[in-house]
Amino acid sequence: MDMITGAFGGDDEEETNEDGELVSVVEARREAEEKRREKHRQMEMEREDIRQNIRDKYKIPKKEPDFMMETSGQIGRKKKTPEELAAEANGKGDGGVGLPTNLSDVTSKLGEGPAAIASTVQEKCSLM
Repeated sequence: MDMITGAFGGDDEEETNEDGELVSVVEARREAEEKRREKHRQMEMEREDIRQNIRDKYKIPKKEPDFMMETSGQIGRKKKTPEELAAEANGKGDGGVGLPTNLSDVTSKLGEGPAAIASTVQEKCSLM
């Protein structure tokens, strides 16, 4: 059996790193990643050149990134800042809708609602 494994190069022990991967494989993976990044960087540079040529040709000003508009593309309402949340927690809000102060009063009214409806229906309707 040793002759067979020796024929395939199994006798050569290659270096492995602490993760158990072959060093040559790790190195090849790193080089491939660097080539991929370089390729994408060059493609983006070419695209930017094309964009600039179009801007120059049609006299379109380049849009500067707007750092104040962090929520561009966001659907829905604006998120509140920590200061706004703290002001609301302290009751210094802008008069928004809050919980009623007499919560027991509201719960008793809610409990009476279905009973009142049922009694009204029984008074007006009769089963034959």
